[in-house]
Amino acid sequence: MGRRILAIIVAAVLALIGGVMVLLYARNADARAVAAASPRTVFTSSLAIPAGTSIRDAIRLKMLTQTQVPAAGVPAGALTQVTDDNSALLALTDIAPGQYVLAASWGDSPVGEKLIQVPTGKLAVSVALSDPARVGSFVTPGSFITIFATHQAEAATSGDAAAAGPLASTNVLLDNIQVIGIGATPLQSGATPVAPTEDGEDPGAAQGGGASFLVTLAVTPEQATKLVHGINEFTLYAGLRGAEVKVDPKLETSTKNVFG
Repeated sequence: MGRRILAIIVAAVLALIGGVMVLLYARNADARAVAAASPRTVFTSSLAIPAGTSIRDAIRLKMLTQTQVPAAGVPAGALTQVTDDNSALLALTDIAPGQYVLAASWGDSPVGEKLIQVPTGKLAVSVALSDPARVGSFVTPGSFITIFATHQAEAATSGDAAAAGPLASTNVLLDNIQVIGIGATPLQSGATPVAPTEDGEDPGAAQGGGASFLVTLAVTPEQATKLVHGINEFTLYAGLRGAEVKVDPKLETSTKNVFG
């Protein structure tokens, strides 16, 4: 009799343990199913992203966009977040449009030494800029710049101002232009070749201009005509764009109003 009661008690305990385990498994399965269906943020390429483009610029130019997919469908190694730590990373190679973008596709510098990639519908035009005019060595392939042009404004028509001659004026020539190549050249923007001095020094460097470098830009045909005119007629200077900067294309400063 005692053995039968003991067997019944053991069976009841085992049944209770089995029921609890089944209940816990069912709850965990539900949690896993919910987690797999939960939306996760991933980044896809909506446009072709040239090698050397930063994550920050790719987002600003809508080359790189966020989308939501179920967690179970997130590709291994996908780029899932953009932070201050990775926003400056550059596309290591060209990224085709319409695909999930992997975090491993970005790094400190593009892979290999390839010819420049001219974006579809644009022209590659090179302009020679001195180190100061190209923001030192901080303008690199993939950067976006604003180009300013300093030129002689029309002469005033009245009295003393007319006698003083035309006023120098600086305007925004082109904005939000992508740099697709950097190459060294001994020529300066808008200048003719100048032979080195007898002691071998660069005349431009002696005047404080420093070495000059070819900066190759991707521009539309309309922008190309303005840029080529500016190269031949004006003194050009570049400004490296920040992610959120807004440049008024009508900005103008002259000798007359520079001090307000």
